[in-house]
Amino acid sequence: MTDDNPIRPQPGILDIALYEGGAAHVAGVENAVKLSSNENPFGASEAARVAFQRAVHNLHRYPPTDHAALRAAIGEAHGLDPARIVCGVGSDEIIGLLCQAYAGPGDEVVHTEHGFLMYPIYARAAGATPVRVPERERTADVDAILAACGPKTRIVFLANPNNPTGTMIGVAEVQRLAEGLPPRALLVLDGAYAEYVEGYDGGAALVEARQNVVMTRTFSKIYGLGGLRIGWGYAPRHVVDVLNRIRGPFNLSTAQLDTAEAAVRDHDHVARCRAENTRLRAWLAEALAEHGVPSDTSTANFVLARFADAAEAEACDAFLKAEGLIVRRVAGYGLPHCLRITVGDEASCRRVAHAVGRFKAGEAAQ
Repeated sequence: MTDDNPIRPQPGILDIALYEGGAAHVAGVENAVKLSSNENPFGASEAARVAFQRAVHNLHRYPPTDHAALRAAIGEAHGLDPARIVCGVGSDEIIGLLCQAYAGPGDEVVHTEHGFLMYPIYARAAGATPVRVPERERTADVDAILAACGPKTRIVFLANPNNPTGTMIGVAEVQRLAEGLPPRALLVLDGAYAEYVEGYDGGAALVEARQNVVMTRTFSKIYGLGGLRIGWGYAPRHVVDVLNRIRGPFNLSTAQLDTAEAAVRDHDHVARCRAENTRLRAWLAEALAEHGVPSDTSTANFVLARFADAAEAEACDAFLKAEGLIVRRVAGYGLPHCLRITVGDEASCRRVAHAVGRFKAGEAAQ
């Protein structure tokens, strides 16, 4: 953009660094194993696949604007009021709509230092100022978050479990956070990985008990529908009313709606995926630790492997790529000495752990 060009975006837009998703390919390597995007290695359920195939017969029809059938299915699966559910193009859209509706110039949006990169991006897109709060050993610190809040705070984002650290805080701490916020601030609980925690409601009970808490969820993770981009939020009625006024009326296609409805009703598939993830996550973390690569206790579908420094993490990443294994470097999250490794199927977990072991044993230098 030249200095003499009078066409300018809104303030803050050019301060946004482009979001980069996990790599999917390695030059010169065929059939690389992708462990960079926290995808479900078992994919979508058979019921979801059938629903997607059937949707081809209605491609000429506009989808419903009220998402009533999907909201009813989500409500049934999670014991929630469908009238308080809003659906979007991934939970990202819900996050973006919240910033658009509740934050603007002169306002502040609070997030933790290792939180999802889209929080500050959406804040800046709305003209608001993102405020980054330090974590305590890669875990959200409620006292630090509350200390960062003030009269300008409009939204506080908390991913629980968090990406890319995999850590989470307990329900009592989340409740203390909600109770301590300024009167005009919303607490948004990002529950993208909530289904991986047995018995965890993602914050739904807190949403029902208060007027200042919103929960977001996604079909991209445990449901294996990342390629379709479907998410939802659960919120007080006054928030749902606002979001429905600004979301696109046809933001979800018939294929998205029908496939997500089938997926959320398939409880057995979710239970199997959660059980396998729990088993393989524990195995992978232990195997990495045996090779001298520690990680925090993860409650999601990935582990954050910690190395001595950024140089070692980068060298290990390069070694893994050469072996056809793609993991995620997370320097952009303020963790240059770490690699985030998705929990894949058993063969992938064993392969990546073995490769990290070879790297640590010195093969990379030979």
